[in-house]
Amino acid sequence: MTAVPAFSFEFFPPKTEALEQSLWQAVGQLAALKPAFVSVTYGAGGSTRARTHEIVTHLQERHGLAAAAHLTCVGATREEIDEIARSYWEAGIRHLVALRGDPPAGSTGYAPTPGGYAYAADLVEGLKRVAPFEISVAAYPETHPEAISPEADLENLKRKVEAGAVRAITQFFFDTDAFFRFRDKAVKAGIKVPVIPGILPVSNFARAVDFARRCGTSVPDSIHTLFRDFDTLPTLVRQKLAEDVAVEQCLALKAGGVEQFHFYTLNRAELVTAICGHLGQSVSVDETPRSTAAV
Repeated sequence: MTAVPAFSFEFFPPKTEALEQSLWQAVGQLAALKPAFVSVTYGAGGSTRARTHEIVTHLQERHGLAAAAHLTCVGATREEIDEIARSYWEAGIRHLVALRGDPPAGSTGYAPTPGGYAYAADLVEGLKRVAPFEISVAAYPETHPEAISPEADLENLKRKVEAGAVRAITQFFFDTDAFFRFRDKAVKAGIKVPVIPGILPVSNFARAVDFARRCGTSVPDSIHTLFRDFDTLPTLVRQKLAEDVAVEQCLALKAGGVEQFHFYTLNRAELVTAICGHLGQSVSVDETPRSTAAV
């Protein structure tokens, strides 16, 4: 019998009451899939710091999920970030996702915050001094858009691992071969932690293309062809197409030895639930999701 892979899910802090209700509905459904962990993003410049903390602790305390908080270098000094990390540890949060972070809106590019951690490797090292956190970091199968070269980008990932990261979660991608090439290069470079593929189920193709453009992810011609009229199709047809494409990608990754998938849920459960079902993880008909009450 083929082993069922492990799953993890990413959520983001909602900005409106309606979106908050959608978040907790999604959490209630996805919790029944028993994820290895869930994570909550952190807005540019630390703009959602308080909401991230609130949601992460709620996920762990009320929904019984192993929750991870994203933490970035942007907009805070080392002392401030260390204090945030201590507050997570005191709240029982043991897993952090350490990222350089995006510059605040209106900035022309990234610049280290004066008195702050300059880059993700520095942040990982600092967080490990605060407490023995489990730390995940980001990886880029098609190279970070600001990296001077693929080799330099890989070396940066190695520094993050050497600083104490225990896994790398990739940016989303559509080119499965690009992931395998990256994974092979990481192993050759001496990176021994798991490299977990990040999967973005497509609920809005135009938005997915925009995401890809901003993070340096290629969108193959075959994907453009499949999704050419996507945003004008009936809802059920869109969902079936998105589901089929993501399942095909995940099955190819699984055949190549991938044992865990990280889903960028966009706070929606339907597609992710369907995909996980195709990969062998389904919700029992008599299983009742945990409370979906908001924070």
